[in-house]
Amino acid sequence: MTLFSNIQNASTNLLPKDGIVNYYGIVFGKVEADFYYQKLLENIAWENDQAVIFGKLIVTKRKVAWYGEQPFQYTYSNITKTALPWTEELLALKTKAEELSGETFNSCLLNLYHDGNEGMAWHSDAEKDLKKDGAIASLSFGAERKFAFKHKEDQTTVALFLEHGSLLVMKGATQSHWLHRLPPTKLVKRPRINLTFRTITR
Repeated sequence: MTLFSNIQNASTNLLPKDGIVNYYGIVFGKVEADFYYQKLLENIAWENDQAVIFGKLIVTKRKVAWYGEQPFQYTYSNITKTALPWTEELLALKTKAEELSGETFNSCLLNLYHDGNEGMAWHSDAEKDLKKDGAIASLSFGAERKFAFKHKEDQTTVALFLEHGSLLVMKGATQSHWLHRLPPTKLVKRPRINLTFRTITR
């Protein structure tokens, strides 16, 4: 596994092939990052995530929320969500992500991990509702967590630590060729909020 830590050069592609991942590092100072972390905790309509696996409804401890510029329908894990209207904080964060990445987004999937016991299994964000090879901007607030990528064919792995107030952007063919995950850990006791700004085309 190749492990990157505290990479600040956003032009560096963390993937060796078949995709593009740029890590901008910390883009919000601590005071501003703390402000957004608290506002997101308080003002987002968090719900426990659900998935239908082999016909059985699974409810996760992790909480999620889905927002957008229109009431977009988004289906993943056999569950369809309808986007809520932007909050003031989400619009400000979207603007920041767009300015830094040079991309545009019309929706955001948020995740709330209460501690390190909650994570995300290997997956790719390639649902039919999403723009093909579109950019996904990931903002992180709260606990620093390890984030990993694995190539679908040769199993090459790359990992880095996502810091409080940081931005990571996945684009190009990344979702077609790579899986990613947030591995659970006993070492993290604090919550983490992750925002993934994306583009719905349907």
